[in-house]
Amino acid sequence: MDILIWNKILNPYEIAVREIVYKLDRLKEEYRLNGQYCPIEEVSGRVKSISSILDKLHRKDIPIEKMEKKMEDIAGIRVICQFVEDIELIVELIQSREDMKVKTIKDYVKFQKSSGYRSVHVIVHYKVHTLEGVKKVPVEIQIRTMGMDFWATIEHSLQYKYKRDIPEHVSHRLTKAAEAVAILDSEMSAVRSEIMDAQVSSQLLHHQVEEILFAIENLYTAASKREIQKIQDEFYQVYERKDMNALRRFQRQLDMISEGYRTQAVSEKDRKEPQKYDIT
Repeated sequence: MDILIWNKILNPYEIAVREIVYKLDRLKEEYRLNGQYCPIEEVSGRVKSISSILDKLHRKDIPIEKMEKKMEDIAGIRVICQFVEDIELIVELIQSREDMKVKTIKDYVKFQKSSGYRSVHVIVHYKVHTLEGVKKVPVEIQIRTMGMDFWATIEHSLQYKYKRDIPEHVSHRLTKAAEAVAILDSEMSAVRSEIMDAQVSSQLLHHQVEEILFAIENLYTAASKREIQKIQDEFYQVYERKDMNALRRFQRQLDMISEGYRTQAVSEKDRKEPQKYDIT
């Protein structure tokens, strides 16, 4: 199998990864714009390198011609969340989508691996449109907390270093670290509601500030420099209080000012236009 054929085979997987990452990122943005807590913290994706594919084929004794049928993790998406409870929410989000069909779910959180590895793996089938038609591509979506991801990243590096034969003393340390991560996740879950409330409040504040600054920017072409400066100074005073109700009132005042300038502009335009006569 030469390089050109490899590229042709892997291209649909590349497309699937790019599209799914983009869609999940847009979903995050929707949550933010609606002032809602999003269970997704971070999304990334990758297609296995050719060397990694060959290593797995050799390790699992899979004939190369059966690679696409036997390997379901050529395309991989990693979804990071803050809390263990978020994992189930993300699984439900994936199951509810019409652009991907869930094939299998492997729960290594409830049924932790002996190494200490914890994560939920969801295999989905995703349709990719190529020049040669539609291809159904398997994609593995790994969902884990930030703590789980940190542990898994370290463990993966050590597996690579020791060629999957980690010394016993290192393995013991990894197991202890996995236990510590589980305790950390449990402690974070205990204050989950407080953290969620704080983060949603912060998102609402940022969104309100963006809208106000955009409204002030739109006034630049209509209002005088002196008036813009006065409005900005008033905004900074309100912003320092971090009071959402005050910011909303300020936003409404800006809307009224903007509407006044729009009405004035329309009136001036009507006065400048020459009067038309109907000549019959």
